[in-house]
Amino acid sequence: MNNQLSFIPLGGIGDVTRNMYLYEYNDQILIVDCGLGFADETMLGVDLLLPDISYLLKTRKRIIGMLLTHGHEDHIGALPFLLPQLPDFPIFATPLTAAFANAKLKDFNAKKRVESINFNSAERSIGSFRFSFIPVTHSVSDTSHIFIKTPVGNFYHGSDYKFDDTPYDGRISDYAKISQLSKNGVLCLLSDCLGAEKKGRTPTEIGIMQNFANEMKTCQGKFIVTTYSSNISRLNQIIEASLQNGRRVCFVGRSLMKNKEASRDLGYLKLKKDIEVELDALKNYPDNKLTLIVAGSQGQENSALTRIANGEHKDVKLHENDTIVFSSDPIPGNETSVYEVVNTLTHKGVKVLYSPIVKDFHVSGHGSLDELEQLIKLVKPKKLIPIGGQFRHMFAYKKLAEKLGYKKNDIFLMEDGQELIFGQGNVRLGRTIPTKNVYVDELSGEALESFVLRDRQKLSEAGIIIILAEVDSSSGQLVGSPDVIVRGLTTAYDIKRLNARLMQDFHKALNPRKARVTNWIYIRKLIGEIAEKRIYKDLRHRPLVLPVVIEV
Repeated sequence: MNNQLSFIPLGGIGDVTRNMYLYEYNDQILIVDCGLGFADETMLGVDLLLPDISYLLKTRKRIIGMLLTHGHEDHIGALPFLLPQLPDFPIFATPLTAAFANAKLKDFNAKKRVESINFNSAERSIGSFRFSFIPVTHSVSDTSHIFIKTPVGNFYHGSDYKFDDTPYDGRISDYAKISQLSKNGVLCLLSDCLGAEKKGRTPTEIGIMQNFANEMKTCQGKFIVTTYSSNISRLNQIIEASLQNGRRVCFVGRSLMKNKEASRDLGYLKLKKDIEVELDALKNYPDNKLTLIVAGSQGQENSALTRIANGEHKDVKLHENDTIVFSSDPIPGNETSVYEVVNTLTHKGVKVLYSPIVKDFHVSGHGSLDELEQLIKLVKPKKLIPIGGQFRHMFAYKKLAEKLGYKKNDIFLMEDGQELIFGQGNVRLGRTIPTKNVYVDELSGEALESFVLRDRQKLSEAGIIIILAEVDSSSGQLVGSPDVIVRGLTTAYDIKRLNARLMQDFHKALNPRKARVTNWIYIRKLIGEIAEKRIYKDLRHRPLVLPVVIEV
C-alpha cells in the first residue's frame, strides 16, 4: 500500500462558509463537515451555495464516514442537499450537533441520520482512521475539535473556536484533552483563522445577559432580538433577562422553532412552558411584557425579521416604542443585506441596536490572535493549514506562525480543490481538483421545500425572462409598464398579454405599500417572485426570471 495521506478541501478555504474537507488514505475517504454558503445581493435568483462534490461522485475511492464539528449552517447545512447524491456511510457528531443535523434531514424527508457521540466517549475507529471529539467554546454549544489518527500521522482539525474561560453555559474548552492527545505528536494543525487580524483575546460573553436585562428595563414596547438560531447560550441569556424583567418570550421563525425544540429536548435550552408565548397569542399580552426572539440576523430576504421590517408579517407589527437588537455580526459577504434591513427598521421609527454602534449584545465566536497562538502552543504541530477564513485571514495567520518560529514551507495557504499530500517525512502539493460554484434556488424563505441546482445546462434548457420595471422611490409604486424580454424559451406566448397581467399583479402587490422605499433588495425579490408565479401559471414553464428594478 502507498503510505501517504491526501488532504483536499472542497470548501472553507479562502471562504468563511461551505466547509467540507477530505482526508484520503489509500482507497478510503473521511469527510469532515458538510456546510453551505450564503448568496449575496449580486447573485440574482440564488439563495444558497454548496460545496462542489463532483470529485466525490466520480472517484472510485470509498467514503467511509463523515464527522461534523458543530451545528452551524456553514458546517452542516448542505447535508440534505448532498447526502442523497452520495452512497451510504456513517456520520458522527456530538449530541446537539447531531440533533440539529437530524432535524434538518427530517425536514427534507431524508432517511439518513447522524449518530450522536458524547465528548467523554472512548476513541472511535472508522476504516483506517481513529478519532476523538474535543470540546471547545464557540457560539453554539457542543462545538468540537477533532483529533484524527491516521497511519501517516496525527491531524488536529481545529475548526471554529475561541478560548472563553467564562462562557455563559459554563462549558469551557478542554485544554487538558488537547494537550494529552497532542503529546503523541501532531503532523498537521488545521486551525480556524477568522480572528487572525485581531490582537489580544476575544471578549468573554459572561456579561451579555445583564446588558440585555438593563436594556429591557428602558424599553416601553416589545423587546425584539435577532441572533443565530443555533446560539443556544445566547437564547438562554435572553430568556433569563426576560424573566428578570417580567417579560414572556416568543420565538418567531422556523429555524428558531426547530432549534428550540431540539435543544430543549436535550436540556441545553432553559425554557419553561409558562414563560413561552405562542405566536398567535401575542395579541393577548401588552407589548412591554413581551420579548420576541426572531430569525433573520443575516438579513435573509424571506426571513421573519425581513418580513416584520417590511410590514409583511401577519402576527408581528412594529411600533415606535419597540427596541430591536442584533445580537450577531454580519457574516462576511452579508453586510449589505443586514444593513438594508437595519435601514428599513430605522425608517419605521423603532430603536435599532447593532454591532457597529453598540458592542454590548454580541461577542465573536472566533478566537483572536492570542487564542490562535495558544492553540498552536498546545498542539505543537509540525505543519499548519489555516481554514475557515478569507485569504487575508489566512495570510495574517501565516505571519503569526512565522513569529512563533515556523518556516514558510511549514505553513500552507491553500485553495479549494488543492491536494496536499503527506508522505513519510515530506509534504507536497498534489493535483488540483476543479471546483465550481454550485447554486441552490427556488427556496421559500426558511421553509426549504424545493430546490434547483442551477448551472448553464439548466439555463440553456429553460430559457430566461428579464423583467425591467421602474419604481418610484418616494411612493414604492410602479411607473409605467414593465418591459419583458424573453430568450431561449420555445413555448408559444403572447408578450402583450403577459405584460398586461404582470402589470396587474405588480400593482396589486405594491399598492398597499405606498411609502418611501428603504429596501430595494426586497422590492426586487418581490417583483421576481410575482413574475415567476405569473409566468408559470400562464406558460407552464420555469425559466430563469431576472428582475431588474430601476429607481426613479
